[in-house]
Amino acid sequence: MKLSTRILVVLLIPAIAPAEESLPFQRTDVFELEWVSDPRISPDGKQVVYVRNSMDVMQDSRTGRLWLANVDGSEHVPLTGRDVGESDPVWSPDGTRIAFTSATDNGTELFVYWLSESRIARLTQLDRSPRNLRWSPDGHHIAFSKLVPEAPVVLVTAPTKPEGAEWAEAPRVTTRLKYERDGSGYIEPGYYQYFIVPAIGGSPRQVSSGQFNHSGAPEWTTDGKRLIFSGNRNENWELETRNSEIYSIEVETGQTEALTDRQGPDFGPVISPDGRQIAYLGFDDKVQTYQVTRLHVMDVDGGNKRELLSELDRSVSSLTWNRDGIWFTYDDRGDTKIALASPDGSYRDVASNLGGSTIGRPYGGGSYSVSAAGRVAYTHVTPYRPADLAITDRRGKSNSVITELNSDVLDWRELGQVEEIWYKSSIDNRDIQGWIVKPPGYDPDKSWPLLVENHGGPISNYGPRFSPEIQLYAAAGYVVFYPNPRGSTSYGEEFGNLLYNNYPGDDYHDVMDGVDALIEAGIAEEDRLYVTGGSAGGIMTAWIVGKNSRFRAAAVVKPVMNWISKTLTADNYFNYANYRFEGQPWENIEGYMRLSPVSLVGNIETPTLVMVGSSDLRTPLSESKQLYGALKIRGIDTALVEIPGAPHNIAGTPSQLITKIDHILAWFAKYPSE
Repeated sequence: MKLSTRILVVLLIPAIAPAEESLPFQRTDVFELEWVSDPRISPDGKQVVYVRNSMDVMQDSRTGRLWLANVDGSEHVPLTGRDVGESDPVWSPDGTRIAFTSATDNGTELFVYWLSESRIARLTQLDRSPRNLRWSPDGHHIAFSKLVPEAPVVLVTAPTKPEGAEWAEAPRVTTRLKYERDGSGYIEPGYYQYFIVPAIGGSPRQVSSGQFNHSGAPEWTTDGKRLIFSGNRNENWELETRNSEIYSIEVETGQTEALTDRQGPDFGPVISPDGRQIAYLGFDDKVQTYQVTRLHVMDVDGGNKRELLSELDRSVSSLTWNRDGIWFTYDDRGDTKIALASPDGSYRDVASNLGGSTIGRPYGGGSYSVSAAGRVAYTHVTPYRPADLAITDRRGKSNSVITELNSDVLDWRELGQVEEIWYKSSIDNRDIQGWIVKPPGYDPDKSWPLLVENHGGPISNYGPRFSPEIQLYAAAGYVVFYPNPRGSTSYGEEFGNLLYNNYPGDDYHDVMDGVDALIEAGIAEEDRLYVTGGSAGGIMTAWIVGKNSRFRAAAVVKPVMNWISKTLTADNYFNYANYRFEGQPWENIEGYMRLSPVSLVGNIETPTLVMVGSSDLRTPLSESKQLYGALKIRGIDTALVEIPGAPHNIAGTPSQLITKIDHILAWFAKYPSE
């Protein structure tokens, strides 16, 4: 391999040596994948309950069951043995019971499992699904949130139907600003409220009230008299979507008090072991594209607020507080870490490679939990394995991965080798990070086509995490390049906010600079380039082919083509006006259109596949049709692929993931580079 001075290549941990004559990763292997999520360690640190996720080839779905294991990996067994979906496990304070939610014929309900007796009981008969389960400190009650429905708006009274008549369904009327959600469709009218139910079963009692959503996880104060939670109970909550506060609510009376009052999000509260302080996340909203989420601490009554970790220029998330200090996670250069903060504001990393629970593309994610004595259970990912269950201690000195959920399949596959690369941006000489995945059997003396995969978000990041989609591209004979251009998270606030009023913008150059660096290094060739990406990656792909004709073919997946129509029709309308662009669309038509890929369709000469889910509410179907229609009118070779019933998560089922990759590879194969 010829290495340029413009690019630094770092070989990551190699894949396990495959068996002789192993096959590359196969598309049907997607159905065999398993991964760990939501590991919950017992209070004494001896056992872990977790969700073991798998693919159902007959139902074409993802499903999860609860499993239990000792922290040394022994006695690894299903918790209940029930063949139904199970999730959200939570240990009782004394470690004798596990509360969880599970599917029933009448919807999701709350269950409790008694470990000593191996008995299970359903505690509730609810009209809507419970979420965010939390045990009271004495173990006598469980708090949760649930939707309390309200009657839909009716503007007229229809005439009485004759007996036996079949009329068209009545119109649906809404007066709400947010009435749809991608993945679930129309939002049922109502508000999420907090409830408390006896831990031995009984009637749930509603604690919160008002026309506000109480959907953040409630945390019990140590005396069991109040719940601490995050929410938005401000009068203008429907428009001030980024604002939230920390509240305290009395369990007996429902009296609610705001503990924070700034403009900006305050969320994720946890209570100190002595019950005197609350740690929480948030920031003062500066109205910009990206801001780092900060760690804060205050007294339990809301006084003495202060910020910790002020020198850490990374977003903090997933707080836990035990006697060792405040635990948190953060992303740094595409790697998610678990860290421990002290009251003086210092911190140290305890574990890395958290993730692996986002199956598809190599995004972050994952979760962890900590016992009272500082033993940690977490989801551990590598470039060659989805999440397994790992254990470490407060010092991070005894890391061990105690499951091998995919060894039965992936030990017999030759996976594409993943390498980290760094190169310079031509815009401002910044260091840009990315990864390449080489095909199985890669020979540096041969020529290989390069496939650029742009990540979504764009306020997100890729990293060295297992991705079946990337491995399928590599198995098809492509060197895959996936970069983290400016705007990506895990590089600090200034880097992430470079997209403010400039997206797409200079991030385009960051991607193309990576392509140029790979060509100069001898890894890619100018006449063998392909490009794809979904969501924000679809926007970038459309922008790229509107800016140049260097790629033989492109696949634009679930893009935004017109920021005006997107902002006024998508389910997450609130993320754009003022935060991405100055003003509302009707106040800044020129600015919105300047950064809309539809403004470049007259330049596109690249054969371009367009793909979208037919039920996508995040980047609605009409956005993709704008690109497809324009290319057809201009005579550019194109095809529109609509995935029936798919939301924005276009690869939500195993078969959808497979067909997504199949269509992209088939389109690229129409335009061979040899």
